[in-house]
Amino acid sequence: MPKAEITNRIRRLRFEHGEMTQQEVADRCSCTRQTIVALEQGKYVPSLALAFRIARVFERGVEEVFVCEE
Repeated sequence: MPKAEITNRIRRLRFEHGEMTQQEVADRCSCTRQTIVALEQGKYVPSLALAFRIARVFERGVEEVFVCEE
């Protein structure tokens, strides 16, 4: 069975929300800017709790921010 790939729309959503910085997103999610950088670059898949916190920042559902591509 092929491994599912998780992608995200964080970068696009940051710009749709007044050009939020990575640090602003990190502060609102209680994580580091480096975590947001790694997520945007596809180098890191968030925990479920962090995925929910990020989705809340953008007032979206988790599946609107993160996409599982099989």
